[in-house]
Amino acid sequence: MSTAIAVLAALMSAVCFGVASVAQQYAASKAPAGESLRPGLLLDLARRPLWVAGMGLTVVSFVMQGVALAFGPLVLVQPVAATDLVFALPLLAWRRQERLTPVEWTGIVCTAGGVAAFLAVLPPGSAGAPTPSLVAWLPAFLCVGGIVAVLAPLGLRTAGKLRAGLYAVSAAVLFSLLDSLTKSTTGRIRADGAGALRHWEPYAMVGVGITALILSQSSFQAGSLAISLPVIDTLEPIGAVVIGVAVFDEHLAASPVAVLTQAIAGGVAVVGIVLLARSPLARTP
Repeated sequence: MSTAIAVLAALMSAVCFGVASVAQQYAASKAPAGESLRPGLLLDLARRPLWVAGMGLTVVSFVMQGVALAFGPLVLVQPVAATDLVFALPLLAWRRQERLTPVEWTGIVCTAGGVAAFLAVLPPGSAGAPTPSLVAWLPAFLCVGGIVAVLAPLGLRTAGKLRAGLYAVSAAVLFSLLDSLTKSTTGRIRADGAGALRHWEPYAMVGVGITALILSQSSFQAGSLAISLPVIDTLEPIGAVVIGVAVFDEHLAASPVAVLTQAIAGGVAVVGIVLLARSPLARTP
């Protein structure tokens, strides 16, 4: 029952984030380029009704992801939550009154099928520690912080697709850390209720979330969804799964055959994301 709730909530999170990304990217593309990577970008976007609506859906997506993580491990929830492009592309097609091409349908099938096959061979007892110690978190914070500290300033000195890609990578690794902090925070809430506010995770979650939001919106502003979403959809679940294994002691496949199956399934899902990213629908605002 817990697994079913986790998967359903993760799917709802993916739907909401996919729709939100379409709305936010369109609004962010109209913002002045000089506001890139600055808190002022959020203030400018907050005056745009379409972006505010997208932000509301982002909040709903985050809540749904929190519910999913309360009932399932990162290695289960994050691959499902990363299917948002599967929902975003049909929405773009509907908005522009176009039909999906065979290549786009192939991308959708590969992405959904790859994720489903990856999850099918997860061992039943894949959940690990619900609230890791601060010492266990240090490598994750150092790795993510180092990546962002290098790539975000590089993005400021570039433009166009490269800037969007650098910001997207930075946002993706921060989102993977945010997912993991959300997992730990929900574990605290389930164990201590309001007493969770006595721990550091909720406050770290807010700080990381705001930073990730600025970077993701800066990426949306700098280029099309064809650049930002595939990077985020690929790197965020990979990062979250790595943190789940390294920090939460979660488990992936239990046999060589299952490991090979997961590797192939992950590759198929990535191919699907790339096919979706090459769609003309995702290449224009």
